[in-house]
Amino acid sequence: MLNSSLSPELVNHSAFECLRVVELPHLQATFAEYRHRVTGARHLHLAADNPENVFLVAFKTMPEDSRGVAHILEHTALCGSEKYPVRDPFFLMIRRSLNTFMNAFTASDWTAYPFASTNTQDFDNLLSVYLDAAFFPHLHELDFAQEGIRREFASDAADAPLVYKGVVFNEMKGAMSSAHSVLYETLNHYLFPNTTYHNNSGGDPAHIPDLTHDDLLAFHRRHYHPSNAVFMTFGDESVLSLQTRFQDQALARFNDVATPVLGRDEKRYVAPLSVEAAYAPESDEGPQTHHVMGWLLGSASDTNARFEAHLLSGVLLENSASPLRAALETSELGEAPSGLCGVDDNSREMTFLCGMEGSESERAGAVEALILSTLEQVARDGIPLADVEAVLHQFELSQREIGGDSYPYGLQLLLNGLSPALQDADPIAVWDVEPALARLREAIKDPRFVPDLVQRVLLDNPHRVRLTLRPDAELSTRRDALEASQLAAERARLSEADCADIRAQTEALKQRQEETPNTDILPKVTLADVPAKAKALTGERVPVKHAELPLTTYAQGTNGLFYEQVIIELPHFSARQTQLLPLYTSVFAELGAGTQDYKQLQQRQSAVTGGLRMSLSARTTRTQANVAQAHLIVSGKALSYNQGAFQQLLDETLFNQRFDEVARIGELLAQLKGRWEGSVTGQGHALAMGAASRGMSALAAFQQSHSGLFGIRFLRELHSANDLTALAAELSAMHSLVLAMPRQLLMIAEPETLAQASAQAQSIWTSRTAAGGETMPWVVPTERVNEAWLTQTQVHFCARAYPAVPTGHADAPALMALGGILRNGFLHRAIREQGGAYGGGASFDGNSCAFRFFSYRDPRLTETLADFDASLDWLHSQPLPASALEEVLLGVFADLDKPMSPAGEARQDFHQQLYGRTLADRQSLREKLLALTSDDIVRVASDYLRPELAQTAVIAPVAAAEQVAALGLNVQKL
Repeated sequence: MLNSSLSPELVNHSAFECLRVVELPHLQATFAEYRHRVTGARHLHLAADNPENVFLVAFKTMPEDSRGVAHILEHTALCGSEKYPVRDPFFLMIRRSLNTFMNAFTASDWTAYPFASTNTQDFDNLLSVYLDAAFFPHLHELDFAQEGIRREFASDAADAPLVYKGVVFNEMKGAMSSAHSVLYETLNHYLFPNTTYHNNSGGDPAHIPDLTHDDLLAFHRRHYHPSNAVFMTFGDESVLSLQTRFQDQALARFNDVATPVLGRDEKRYVAPLSVEAAYAPESDEGPQTHHVMGWLLGSASDTNARFEAHLLSGVLLENSASPLRAALETSELGEAPSGLCGVDDNSREMTFLCGMEGSESERAGAVEALILSTLEQVARDGIPLADVEAVLHQFELSQREIGGDSYPYGLQLLLNGLSPALQDADPIAVWDVEPALARLREAIKDPRFVPDLVQRVLLDNPHRVRLTLRPDAELSTRRDALEASQLAAERARLSEADCADIRAQTEALKQRQEETPNTDILPKVTLADVPAKAKALTGERVPVKHAELPLTTYAQGTNGLFYEQVIIELPHFSARQTQLLPLYTSVFAELGAGTQDYKQLQQRQSAVTGGLRMSLSARTTRTQANVAQAHLIVSGKALSYNQGAFQQLLDETLFNQRFDEVARIGELLAQLKGRWEGSVTGQGHALAMGAASRGMSALAAFQQSHSGLFGIRFLRELHSANDLTALAAELSAMHSLVLAMPRQLLMIAEPETLAQASAQAQSIWTSRTAAGGETMPWVVPTERVNEAWLTQTQVHFCARAYPAVPTGHADAPALMALGGILRNGFLHRAIREQGGAYGGGASFDGNSCAFRFFSYRDPRLTETLADFDASLDWLHSQPLPASALEEVLLGVFADLDKPMSPAGEARQDFHQQLYGRTLADRQSLREKLLALTSDDIVRVASDYLRPELAQTAVIAPVAAAEQVAALGLNVQKL
């Protein structure tokens, strides 16, 4: 029987019972919770007037070791199921869908399978595939071998050595090449000595080879039951429609309640623990030791404890004026605060972490003493009430903001509530923070509340670990040698029958990978489902002519937030100033202004804004590779009632920026250097592609002169030079050039806020005249690239680029589609499935005016570069079916039409027009894409991807030096 007391969109299926309905006005949503009557599976739904519907199903997964079983199961579950017995339905559906998001995640104690789409048929298609994959996967042994771990012989020779292969194996080799990943996993290993968080749920490459296929099957049986699952949905789909599909396609086949997978609390230390571990550093220059302290706090399911922990973290670490961050930033014991500082509430029990990087091993005790003495000072002297209130202001602002410009907004909300939902906490407390904020606003009136919190949660808490992670330049060599010796020992134990089995599996997997899948059994959408018209702005755009600067306003539903940007034309910087550009933009709003020092300005920002930042925005023109447009963008946001104070702060910060805080500039330089150095293992493919294509447009050359791999190297050199007084003078001179440039203003808010803000802007900006300095010249590059950057990573990032055209060229649409054709038809199979890389593909970039191949976390080098070339041979060797082109175009249109937040939609519209991308241009591109033929794709490949034009850049392990030399690549070092 249906529950008729609910509103129509919340009426549930008879297989479910409704537990509660709660209005969430701050999120413009209604929350409803249901329970499946037979299995106990929960369904949490956020009903919203939003056509981007989101689904996820998640399971509690609690591995008992670091063999990566949960992570490998996540991959393998998406490799075919009962209803869809094709080898790779996940990647095949990406090509047959208009999804705005598709993926799967493995966390420390859960695994989730989410997707999003604005198309009703597409949502239904993906839901069918995801439900079947989660509950009825094949988990084929060959898929386990491909995605997880396998042994193969390095060659066909009778005495060939064994090697390990597998996508997750190589993914985790890449992940664990990052110092921060090693730091996080090692710290959890000691903070959680007895529970699942002790283990690396993604898998430790040293232990992944110990996992067997039988272990995988047993783990799925234990954990992937509806009783252990939560379904979460967001959007305007009706609950009855959703639950009907849950029931009919999955839950009806289960008639029991499984033994629950239960978490357990960690046993507590009675005294602090100090440990030391090693990692492989990116270079051998400068101090590189990390010192981090971690505390195990209370249960994440305790709403009051969780918000107190976040308040405590904000008070101590929110900005550079916060006491603990200030101590860490200004101390000479290290270069910068650790990237791990703050509260982690994603586990059953929370942790608080803080520390320093860029230190020396022998300074561990001094760093610990600094942290504890700072905490003791706070516990003794307290914190000004205004500073605590500023932290609560940040909570309110984040609660009100409608996101969705990177991840779908609905998915962000669901993921925020997922851990509480699976840890028997109430996700309402995450989605509606007002009750907790109200309690904290009252509690902080007691001046002893925060000091007592510091004393109780941290200082009196003996479950504390101090981890020193020191660099070891020989670690990679020893690790490789140990893996080789283990493989050699395995090889020695193999009988002839064992060898035959391994070769048979290798051949069987190869045949399976080369099979043409029967995609007819998979659901799909077609180009007929693609909207004919390019997406236009839904809000109101109003250009306002002020005396001193152009102002454009957008009336959008922003849920009480005000957004502002100052758009400044990029001045003519010298070559040296161009190299300093990333540092210049990063110090903006991090230094003092006028009579206020940087700490005072930081606290003022926290009290009235969501932060101020400066960034570089640049595009190649639509028709000329040697011409670009570039601007510096000063951005900020505030709650609407703070817009007046926000505008005044922005004005004072921009026009009265101080550069006399020399020591502060040194601190910011060290922090920027650390962030960029840590980007290699996560963004290696983008760094390699940028290096390979830097000679193909004026903008590409400009970007590589100050960012990318060359930017990392320059920051290291700048930091080593340590001439901060001269550096401060250089930055001040750059700022003077910036203030002389023409500028304009962008505002986004609700209509009533815009009227007030526009009037105030006119009064503020009337006196701010711009002299009109010289704009940046654009130089056509001539450099050819053929290089390898050697680092301590355990994997490769390969890139090869060919000169192409700007976005307005007649061949740009065909080049956009070509990348997907090569990925779907050849590169995905060759590089990921057969080669074992975590990812690989090709794409056209209109700013670089380049067509670029790439691989990500790749165990191979020479073979992958050969695969790039082989993909072109494949393209020219056979007719290209129309269906292949349609699949690619679906992905292109899904990307073009991806929804954004109201504020993001307005920003996008403004900047498209700023750079000459009109609605008519976007409509023309759409029509040209729809008119493409297979002949167009083959022709542009022949015209542009010629062997003599190829340029190559790779990031490779130091151990690959011989391969690099054999390929004739010029060696670069970070």
